[in-house]
Amino acid sequence: MMRGAMLLGVAMALSAPGAQAGDALPSWRDGPAKQAIVAFVERTTTAGSPDFIAPGDRIAVFDNDGTLWSEQPLYFQFLFALDRVRALAPQHPEWKDTEPFASVLAGHPEKALAGGDKALIAIMQATHAGMTTEQFTQLVRDWLATARHPVTHKRYDEMVYKPMQELMAYLRAKGYGTWIVSGGGQEFMRAWVEGVYGIPPQQVIGSYAGLAYQPGDPPTILKTAQPELVDDHAGKPVGIQRFLGRRPVMAFGNSDGDFEMLEWTTTGKGPHFAAILHHTDAAREFAYDRKSPVGMLARGLDEAPKRNWVVIDMAKDWATVYPASP
Repeated sequence: MMRGAMLLGVAMALSAPGAQAGDALPSWRDGPAKQAIVAFVERTTTAGSPDFIAPGDRIAVFDNDGTLWSEQPLYFQFLFALDRVRALAPQHPEWKDTEPFASVLAGHPEKALAGGDKALIAIMQATHAGMTTEQFTQLVRDWLATARHPVTHKRYDEMVYKPMQELMAYLRAKGYGTWIVSGGGQEFMRAWVEGVYGIPPQQVIGSYAGLAYQPGDPPTILKTAQPELVDDHAGKPVGIQRFLGRRPVMAFGNSDGDFEMLEWTTTGKGPHFAAILHHTDAAREFAYDRKSPVGMLARGLDEAPKRNWVVIDMAKDWATVYPASP
């Protein structure tokens, strides 16, 4: 009797949604979004298919903020920068009376942000420049190991999306190269994405400032304050061309900042695929789109049906959002 109950339990487990043997995307509910992704990948990787894509041309690009990990209430890199302002404040007593730093130190980052791009650039330059790339990488890793999200109280690198981790692993297993193309800082992302997403640092395209070679024993690379690429909106196709030299065939984003990347991908010759992650899950993550100051999604929602872009509904399409905490 016990053996029969065990067999019945195994059969029920294997028949549960997302638990079927061979399901590479178990955190995705079976629906139009998952079906569209799998169908495109299978027909572009099956020899003899009219849509077959040679392995060297199988390039999939992903935005990071809001596409691979959360981005509310503020972009996580900016929260890192705010923490760095507080940590560096003893070395800069003048910041107590200088904006935007005074507002940050007074606990009012929203007032600092009211200063617009000028304030943002000042904060980023003060916290990201004037050190070697190795020093910056260590600062980012130390911050990720100790900092906690103000709402979920999770580590920030625990707020990555499990369904997207599975998707990238599935694509790589099918011969696709996976690249990050994000408005976030290139060196900031390179510090941690390989361990979390399986994407090596040389496959990360982000916003970046200047770098300078410093002779010495040993020589170092110094981060400077001079902006060189803002990898957002039209900057994304530019960054893709500069670093990749060819057009992707798959693109995933979540905001209007990704629109040009998805447009660039889907206006090329041959098979192509684009998807937008729509944040609809206030219970497990955050719900926002058109009116959000972070990750605004309006044009993309309006034009996705016309352009045959898939809209991934987080609440409906994902059985799980975050990985289980270690």
